Amino acid sequence: MPQSYIKRILDARVYDVARETPVQEATLMSRRLANRVWLKREDLQPIFSFKLRGAYCKMSRLSADQLARGVVAASAGNHAQGVAMAAQKLRARATIVMPRTTPQIKVDAVRDRGARVVLHGDSFEEAAAQALRLVEEKGLTYVHPFDDKDVIAGQGTIGMEIVRQMQQPLDALFVPVGGGGLVAGVAAYVKYVWPDTQIIGVEPEDAACLQLALQRGRRDTLPEVGLFADGCAVAQIGKEPFRIIRQTVSHVITVSTDEMCAAIKDIFEDTRSIAEPAGALALAGLKKYVEQSNAQDMDLLAIVSGANTNFDRLRYISERTEIGEHREAVISVSVPEKPGSFKRFCQALGRRNITEFNYRYADAAQAQIFVGLSVIPGGDDLARLINELNGRGYHAEDLTNNEVAKLHIRHMVGGHAPEGLTDERVYRVEFPERPGALLKFLNSLGQRWNISMFHYRNHGAAYGRILLGVQVPGNEQAAFEDLLGAIKYRYWEETGNRAYQLYLGGVGT
Repeated sequence: MPQSYIKRILDARVYDVARETPVQEATLMSRRLANRVWLKREDLQPIFSFKLRGAYCKMSRLSADQLARGVVAASAGNHAQGVAMAAQKLRARATIVMPRTTPQIKVDAVRDRGARVVLHGDSFEEAAAQALRLVEEKGLTYVHPFDDKDVIAGQGTIGMEIVRQMQQPLDALFVPVGGGGLVAGVAAYVKYVWPDTQIIGVEPEDAACLQLALQRGRRDTLPEVGLFADGCAVAQIGKEPFRIIRQTVSHVITVSTDEMCAAIKDIFEDTRSIAEPAGALALAGLKKYVEQSNAQDMDLLAIVSGANTNFDRLRYISERTEIGEHREAVISVSVPEKPGSFKRFCQALGRRNITEFNYRYADAAQAQIFVGLSVIPGGDDLARLINELNGRGYHAEDLTNNEVAKLHIRHMVGGHAPEGLTDERVYRVEFPERPGALLKFLNSLGQRWNISMFHYRNHGAAYGRILLGVQVPGNEQAAFEDLLGAIKYRYWEETGNRAYQLYLGGVGT
């Protein structure tokens, strides 16, 4: 029974290396969601992850002989750092087998703590199999990342702290789920002290091993797992965690990559810290719970489990955030290929903020435009817009949930100009970014010259930037540039730009 874990958790020697992390109210999220939203800041641990607790709890209970022979662990990164730091503290040798897909920041952090790193396989399961081979070959002690009673007890100290730090029982506690060690340990303690508190596990949609086990009534293995939330990329829930979870966890919520990206932004806005995808998983689940249940005036807490992410992933995370918040939509629209069409289309959009505008001349009849734009979340705003555009004679389609569109097509719209496109000149334009600035630019261009290429992306910066192709005969170039000068936006002609000539200009340019 989970009660047997209470003494293990109370006796866990985690504070030799770990610290008691704060519970912090997310005031912005609380106002937005009409609930009191709390964050348990495990990203503030010395290794920027909760995993240190379980690793040290396990290793502190090993014999002197076991520590002398050394330990081995398999991990996507955070458990590895926990084992490495624990070994450093206990003066034990540590070998860490990590999947080749592990972010470099985590690999470097493990090596910096003196552990030997072996990169093997593309998943946790492949790394674990190699670690077990090292146990047989070298007599090392295996420190499991989640399926171990002492590891679970170490993670359970988080639940002990939450109970001590909160003034009253929570209505619901949201815990990220990978192999299940964290949610099992936390649930064992919290449900013992606060039996009425809901414990809700949160998993990525593409790594929902707990949901699979609960649906089938037994542990089973996912055929494949997504790697975006690498800290939770586990194909099968642990045996011991599952035993505890079945008795303590209310239910499981799964969230998308976009929803995790949005939660990363939410955590940043409330704390000015950047969680890793798995670290923001619980908050993404909390938000989804509020949306689906219409919960109000409740005390809801999410565990921010880690902050180990590569800096270069932030570009991708930022790109997906607004869609994850349901504040941005991506649509494809057909408009007539003639001067003035862009301006009339933008007028049809009204005062909506356009976040992206991609177009390349294809034929003389129809222009196909890829558009990103702001929408009101939580309602039928986008559906009404699509219907309104179709009612005006445009053909509009929603591509917001189309992964190919979001990952690839938005960056590939264009190509070389077709035969028959003459007198194309290319300009790069820069203007102060504010609502209506793009429409002002199109209005100022008028309808004398046909736009043959257009790329605009709102990056949230102070200045917006457009790459513009326009059909201007040579004897009219001076008049066109006089018009650009009158608009008072900075511009540069790029018709001779080598990148344009190679990838966008007419064939043979």
